[in-house]
Amino acid sequence: MTGPEAPLRDTSLLSVLRGERKDVPPVWLMRQAGRYLPEYRALRADKGGFLELVYDSEAAAEVTLQPLRRFGFDGAILFSDILIVPYAMGQDLWFETGEGPRLAPILAETPLEALKPDFSRYEAVYETVRRVRAALDPNVTFLGFAGSPWTVATYMVAGQGSKDQGAARRLAYGDPARFAAIIDAIVEATVTYLCGQIDAGVDAVQLFDSWAGSLAPLEFDRWVIEPNARIVERVKAIHPDVSVIGFPKGAGAKLPDYARGTKVDAVGLDETVDPHWANAVLPKGLPVQGNLDPLALIAGGDAVVRAVDNIRAAFVDRPYIFNLGHGILPDTPIDHVAALLDHVRGKDR
Repeated sequence: MTGPEAPLRDTSLLSVLRGERKDVPPVWLMRQAGRYLPEYRALRADKGGFLELVYDSEAAAEVTLQPLRRFGFDGAILFSDILIVPYAMGQDLWFETGEGPRLAPILAETPLEALKPDFSRYEAVYETVRRVRAALDPNVTFLGFAGSPWTVATYMVAGQGSKDQGAARRLAYGDPARFAAIIDAIVEATVTYLCGQIDAGVDAVQLFDSWAGSLAPLEFDRWVIEPNARIVERVKAIHPDVSVIGFPKGAGAKLPDYARGTKVDAVGLDETVDPHWANAVLPKGLPVQGNLDPLALIAGGDAVVRAVDNIRAAFVDRPYIFNLGHGILPDTPIDHVAALLDHVRGKDR
């Protein structure tokens, strides 16, 4: 049984999200299902492309489960993409080899009303969730996700990623009413998407705001905190016991305002955040996730040990989930991941 009537599952990661501190923190890694794994590369080559892989529910479920079999993480993260939301909202989505995602028509030049939503485009993702749920070890927490409205909007406005998110920032300053309508539409589509994932079987969800750090403070309040707060409130109204993790990459000094304003159940920290500072300024008892530099993991050895020990020392009295400060990189050595898990779990001592 899923949905609001489902009994609460009890796993190490879910316990931390509900405010319990663990001597050995639960571990999962952003992008743990992906290109650093040879089994993933083989499956993607067979399917022919990223979007084809996402929309093959059997294959996407396999990708989601691959890192669990190899490493025994405490959490599984759904294999999908944040741009499934604009795809369902009516934009065309494709991936250019070596260049990344593309969306059309771009909202810098096209009115939002011209898009024709097709929320059946969520169904393959929900089927992936159901397949993973059926196969997942009951001690592993299943995490769904969506992109946060600001980050999703940057792609919808420009049609692709950019270094400074300039097209979206220009529109937000120049025509805030039009930009607000885009944000409102993304909020609606995201609530539907996350609740659908929860109904299909995920235990908790994460909101990725990869480009939150590009905004000035007042704009951050308007386009990051306020829309995410609405998503959290709406999801909680339907699924009050499901935890929401917020990950506002680059938020820096705005993290305390984000945590209090959005009312997320846990905050993810990127690698630039001093964990000791974060522990001092974030609300007492708020669960925290993060924040090892993905490049330190590539280096491995003493660099990882020092960083991990520093992070854990900072959060010794706080509910804490070990993770990276952003996604694992494709050239990460597999044995470094195994060594990281051993160190976090104390198996190398």
